Amino acid sequence: MMVKPAVTDLLKKVDNRYSLIIMTAKRARQIAEGETPMAEVDEKSPVTIAVNEIFQDKVYEVEPEDTDEAESEE
Repeated sequence: MMVKPAVTDLLKKVDNRYSLIIMTAKRARQIAEGETPMAEVDEKSPVTIAVNEIFQDKVYEVEPEDTDEAESEE
């Protein structure tokens, strides 16, 4: 079975493989719950669609806000 896009190509889009897994899972869950896919793919699997969205730079990793700094400024 060939995986397209390749995992090595996807890892260039994120910091590490754990981020890739989390991003894929979160986006696939959103798609499964009814969100409109942003990538044109023949597959209907939410995971496949999510992976293609990441590869096409339609979904990207967002750095979490540092809540400690926000609380100390108040």
